[in-house]
Amino acid sequence: MSAQRSVFFVSDGTGLTAESLGQSMITQFDEVSFNRITIPFVNSTEKANAAVAEIREASQRDGQRPIVFSTLVDSELRSIIHSVDALLLDFFEIFIGPLERELGAKSNHRVGRSHSASNTITYDARMEAVNYTMAHDDGITEKNLGEAEVILVGVSRSGKTPTSLYMALQFGIKAANYPLIPEDIGQMKLPPALQPFKRKIFGLTIMPERLRRIREERRPGSKYAALDNCRFEVTSAEALMRSHGIPILNSTDKSIEEISTTILHQAHLVRRVF
Repeated sequence: MSAQRSVFFVSDGTGLTAESLGQSMITQFDEVSFNRITIPFVNSTEKANAAVAEIREASQRDGQRPIVFSTLVDSELRSIIHSVDALLLDFFEIFIGPLERELGAKSNHRVGRSHSASNTITYDARMEAVNYTMAHDDGITEKNLGEAEVILVGVSRSGKTPTSLYMALQFGIKAANYPLIPEDIGQMKLPPALQPFKRKIFGLTIMPERLRRIREERRPGSKYAALDNCRFEVTSAEALMRSHGIPILNSTDKSIEEISTTILHQAHLVRRVF
């Protein structure tokens, strides 16, 4: 493996866009070790100069040029960052220029648009989705289930809660989740509260061995975490979901991002990107 390379994500906002775009690129290089540094809210010449100083320090420490992913909008701040000796990947320069030429229009050059709360309507919608999802976590309440855009079901610890919260926060989706408990599985019936909303249900499953490891951390040595019990619950829950025509996704080797995107696509849900 080669020496570690410093990678900077420089932004005039939260840095989430720079991180997302940059991370998607550097993950293609398995044999290279990266030291990731995010520098958000670079919205003044002082902060831009401070960022340049930090990048130069990393260059001297590492003995090689850092890599810089920048989503800065302000031309003066961008010119300051461009002065540093680094591999600079400027997303504004790469994408906005060609878009302006193609659309025959100038961009507004507004700072921090992609992850700000400046759009009150969409921000409020996202917060409403998060509040709804938290109130309908793990079958806490059956009230207003009809408002859910998707209802995730599966055995305990199959990934329902983190997926629901990610979908709410990232995409503004009202996502309820409901556990399939042994009583439901044994009768091969959906819980009565879910039956009117079968078309909204999406099932998550998981490999029994992985489920055992997760449950063992929570309740070590219990029947709940026993491999035989995990196998029974998973197999029976999958049979129950198949009998009701519920789509099933195995979450074992997938990230929350992959799980959420798959559900959005297969359930034909509308993304609300903020």
